[in-house]
This record gives sequence, structure tokens and C-alpha cells, in this order.
Amino acid sequence: MDIATLLGLLLGFGLVGGAIASGGSMGAFIDVPSILIVICGTFAITMVSYTLPEMIKAQGLYMKTLFFKMADPIESCKQLLEMAQKARANGLLAIQEDVDKLDDEFLKSSLTQAVDGANPEVVEGLMKADTANMVDRHEKGYGILLKAAEVAPAMGLIGTLIGLVQMLGNLSDPSAIGPAMAVALLTTMYGAVIANMVFMPLAGKLELNSQKEYLVRKIYMTGVLSIVRQENPRQLEVMLNTLLPPAQRIQFFD
Repeated sequence: MDIATLLGLLLGFGLVGGAIASGGSMGAFIDVPSILIVICGTFAITMVSYTLPEMIKAQGLYMKTLFFKMADPIESCKQLLEMAQKARANGLLAIQEDVDKLDDEFLKSSLTQAVDGANPEVVEGLMKADTANMVDRHEKGYGILLKAAEVAPAMGLIGTLIGLVQMLGNLSDPSAIGPAMAVALLTTMYGAVIANMVFMPLAGKLELNSQKEYLVRKIYMTGVLSIVRQENPRQLEVMLNTLLPPAQRIQFFD
């Protein structure tokens, strides 16, 4: 679980809720028509920019903001260097047992093709195509959230205009002014809250996670292609260190 995301959301909404509770009743900030206008309206209008299957598939990506498991780049480099050293000394078939124990399907599939004798160009092409599809899925995922962050304040403004029109149309009835004004103000608040406290932060976290996963994919691709070509593991160590930040670079060989 990504504690930073969960803690940030809880603290953010806790502070807003605390401010509301300290100044009055929580019930005064709950208005069903306003919620329907902003929440349902944002979803509906965002769907106009995407297809329904894309919207449905993106829901699974959003859980990665809270539950995100990714291979450690440093450990991945060490693992690849160990296999590269073994393959260099004893041939590609010597790493078959290590490949079967891998958890990452992308790395496992790529190394399996290498062990089975696939050409480096074929392996590279398949890895690049799979990575490109991954990046495209991720871009659509956080793209939907960014679009929703644009739409939500606009839906809040629309709700505000509806409330103002209702209020102006019932100035002769003082009892109708209050509910209309509530719709006018609360829809603006709801739109600002979900856009700036939910959609935009989650989009940023998805983009960050995507960049981390892409780095791991680059490490895998560099390692697998080096193993397929039977290159010197020391040379592979140098190439992998160019992908890692200076503070995380490894020294596998003495």
C-alpha cells in the first residue's frame, strides 16, 4: 500500500472536515442535487472525451495509486547481472531455472524467448512493443483523471448558475432563497474539492508510478538484450548504472 497517497488524502479531507465541523453543522455542507451535478456530471462529460471501454479499464489503474507493487530497480540490476554472469560462463540454457522462478511476467517472457534462441532483434522488438502499450495505457489512465479535474470545476460553476437562477426566480419567497443559495455555493465547493484534492493528485501519482515502472522496463530491456548477445557482464553493469540515479548506482563486481 502506498502510505503517502492514503495519508495525504486522509489528512487533506480531515483538515477540510475539521474546519467545517468547527464552524457549524456538517449537515449544512451536504446537498444531494449539488453532489449529483458535480460527481455524476463530471463522470458523464469526461466520458464524452473517451470511449466507455477506456473509462472502465482505467478504473483498475486508479487502484495503483494505493496498491502499487513494483520491482526494486537496484535489486533488478543485481538479479540481471547474476544471470548475465551465469549465461556468459555456461550459456543461455544455464539460466533456465532462474527464469522459471521470476515473478515479473514481462521479464520472464523476454528471457524465455532468449533462452529458446530468439534473435536479439526479435526480443528487442517485442519488449519495445509491450512497453509502448504499457505507456499508452498509463497515459490514458491519468489523462482521464486530468480531464475530470478540468471538468469538475466547470460542473461546479454550472451548478452555481442553476442555484442563482432558482434564487432570483424566487425572490418573493424567502423560504426558497436558502436552498437555492446552498446549491449555488456547494456545487462550486464540491467541484474545487474533487478536482484539486482527488483527481489532480491521483493523476500526478499515476504519472509518477508510470515513470518508475518505465525505468524498471528500461533496466529489464538493457539486461535481457545484453544477456542475449552474450556481452561482458561488466559492460552491462556500466550500462545499467547509466539508467540509475547517481546515489543508487551499484558496484556488483569488485
